[in-house]
Amino acid sequence: MKHRKKGWGKLMILTILFTLAAISTVLPQASAAKACLLGYYAHCTFTPVSTIICILLAALICTIRKRKYVTIVE
Repeated sequence: MKHRKKGWGKLMILTILFTLAAISTVLPQASAAKACLLGYYAHCTFTPVSTIICILLAALICTIRKRKYVTIVE
């Protein structure tokens, strides 16, 4: 059985937020001021870079959450 320590929920919320941010950066948006680095008008003009940064942050927080905030109780 797994036991979640205090603070696990906050890190889960951060993981979800960074994942949603990564998804939102690649969404097309016709009203964007500039084309993104991939050549289309996206929500974020630094689409490939910002998407990778958000995914890496979500993965880092997920790893920290798993290693530091979960203990296995037998």
